[in-house]
Amino acid sequence: MAGRARRAVEVRREEILSTTVELLDRVGLADTRVADVAVALDVSPALVFYHFGTKDDLVAEAFAHAVEKGLHRMEKAATGDDPVERLRRVLRLYGPTGRATGWRIWIDAWAVAQRDPHIRTVLQRLDHQWQDILRSVVDDGVASGVFTCADPAATVARLSALVDGLSVAAVVHRSVSRDQLRSWVAGQLAVELGVDVATLD
Repeated sequence: MAGRARRAVEVRREEILSTTVELLDRVGLADTRVADVAVALDVSPALVFYHFGTKDDLVAEAFAHAVEKGLHRMEKAATGDDPVERLRRVLRLYGPTGRATGWRIWIDAWAVAQRDPHIRTVLQRLDHQWQDILRSVVDDGVASGVFTCADPAATVARLSALVDGLSVAAVVHRSVSRDQLRSWVAGQLAVELGVDVATLD
């Protein structure tokens, strides 16, 4: 008991979130339990509830935590003066990268969101957040005359749907390679923005 009490003092929200993300990736949003998180951290479930209130809150925050790391990297990549270079940097981070933990959890969240309004709300917020990043690059490119795009909102929506579908094919079905995903996304963007695809390679 003394050992567990010491662990309770040491464990913080960040550690709980990181451990929960690992469980979300391994067993899924629907099957992750507070008890499993507590066991993995060697703390009591009460400590997890102290930090997050409910299991739904914990899962929603851990889901956001997994995705927001990628969003922060993309947001940083989207800064600068040259819209084409900014777009190239964003495309390098677009779609699954590394172990694709965030994408696997994201895809799982789509299924859960059909019946869970809490997850649906978080999913919509994160989706709007990353679309806003791309939209800012497109808008700046159009304003500077580098891109030609009659409807940036429609372009971003179409690209979002394309990346979502290709990411499922790459992560779940494994019928599309990540190189193919990026090549096809770049090709579609080139058409949408009136630029030579070679400039996005």
